[in-house]
Amino acid sequence: MLSYRNVENPLRRSLPCDFPALPQSPMPRTQSSRFSAQKSESSTPLEKAIDRYLVFLRSEENKSPLTVEAYTRSLRLFCDLSGIKTPGEINKGLVRVYKSELHLHRTHAGREFAVRSKNHHLTILRAFLRYLVQEEEMEVYSPDCVTRFKEEERQVTVLSAEELDRLLSAPDTATRAGKRDSAMLELFFSTGLRLAELRSLNCKDLNFTTREISVRGKRGKIRVVFLSDRAAEALKNYMESRVDSLTPLFIRGLEQAGNMMPPGENFRLSRISIYNCVKKYALQAGIVSDPSPHTLRHSFATDLLRNGADLRSVQEMLGHKDLSTTQIYTHVTNPQLKEVHRKFHGR
Repeated sequence: MLSYRNVENPLRRSLPCDFPALPQSPMPRTQSSRFSAQKSESSTPLEKAIDRYLVFLRSEENKSPLTVEAYTRSLRLFCDLSGIKTPGEINKGLVRVYKSELHLHRTHAGREFAVRSKNHHLTILRAFLRYLVQEEEMEVYSPDCVTRFKEEERQVTVLSAEELDRLLSAPDTATRAGKRDSAMLELFFSTGLRLAELRSLNCKDLNFTTREISVRGKRGKIRVVFLSDRAAEALKNYMESRVDSLTPLFIRGLEQAGNMMPPGENFRLSRISIYNCVKKYALQAGIVSDPSPHTLRHSFATDLLRNGADLRSVQEMLGHKDLSTTQIYTHVTNPQLKEVHRKFHGR
């Protein structure tokens, strides 16, 4: 019977105990994988198999560039933490070692992976093994034998009405950058957009007549989101302050952009810039819960449900594939339960 104690971890031989975390920034899309770049003879059979899998994701599965980048980073992590050279070396013992190393691994910021992040990496490993079995008919470890960690029920953090007002009022709208940041915050809360969805917006996507925006979300699914009065006003003020003709909706270097020719993709705000923008104004507003862009998405959904919106409509506006994902908000937004408690257990 195979025990964890008897499994030798290749990592212990090849890497020091203070193995550095992988870079968190996404890889360039023209070189989305180190495996794509390593066509030399030094590439291991495992790296070559991963390279073929990434090509399969792009050409056959039509996965988005962001998805391919996520799979690339995860499989690179698997290579580094496992230390193996061929897919045939993957077995029960090695998967157990890999799960243990996911526990020990630290991010660039020195933090351990959340359970959801660990399961994300295990899901990608299972998908890779399934590809090897189904597409390449390779004799490898069964993907169904790669089990995930047990997850606790997700805790949703939302902002109170008073905190939202402080956050949305934090930018200095007397400046161009303040107008831009105000428009971003208002748009986050008005639409419940994901960070990547907001970042990908272009100026032509805005329609102030219908106050609708068509957004391409996860899995390439297109949905329509709507602008509130405050969001529409903030976006108009921001667009009127722009002195350029660049394509992206939210850009850096607002002063220099006026001298550039379209499309100006290099001026599009990065994901980390947008993320830090929310953090910056949350700090200025004195909000101690440390909200992120996704907190505004949670607050958007919670506000809808508290005001009587049905779950199916909220699911559609959030772009959730499954209703069960949207149901996490019902635990914090069910006013009927509070009324039932007051009415029947008032003493």
